[in-house]
Amino acid sequence: MPRRPSADLIAEDERRQLRRQQDFRVAADAVAKALAKFEEVERVALFGSCARPLVREVPRFQPYRSLRIEIWHECKDVDLAVWLSRTDRLRELSRARNQAVSRLFAATQIGVANHQVDVFLLSAEDGRYLGRLCLYSSCPKGKLECLVPGCGATAFLRQHEDFVFAADALIPGKALTLFDRRVGAVAKAADLPSSDL
Repeated sequence: MPRRPSADLIAEDERRQLRRQQDFRVAADAVAKALAKFEEVERVALFGSCARPLVREVPRFQPYRSLRIEIWHECKDVDLAVWLSRTDRLRELSRARNQAVSRLFAATQIGVANHQVDVFLLSAEDGRYLGRLCLYSSCPKGKLECLVPGCGATAFLRQHEDFVFAADALIPGKALTLFDRRVGAVAKAADLPSSDL
């Protein structure tokens, strides 16, 4: 049986989870700003665990898992929904995401990798889920992921086998609109309230 972590260590791990969520929120703002420069981007929203106060849970890592100790949820990535009026410049959108997180690191030392910013693409016309913005520099890349039916049918539009976009993921209270072409910047993810220790 693993040794129980001290109260100080638990508090530090919880602070780390809160800092990581805040770093992801700052990255969401940076990527949303970069994507908003493309005329085909109609709207950008943050959803998932970065968009809401964290809840306590037993994490996947030790010793907390074995001892069933709850701490703040571990944010693993940024989930952005992006509504597009067209899909012919996905490679450029991917490059903009990559450059945004690189510039963020250079300016602030906030390290969020491009693969940690998951961009879910939707049709601006009817809200239909299209796929995710691919991370690779060429399409197809020749990876196993590229063999999923429909993946790359539109260049740099990635499909995930058996994935269904949750219809309620973007309802008010679960998502925050960061940009809307009709009004410009709407909100900043970095301004969202944080969970309290």
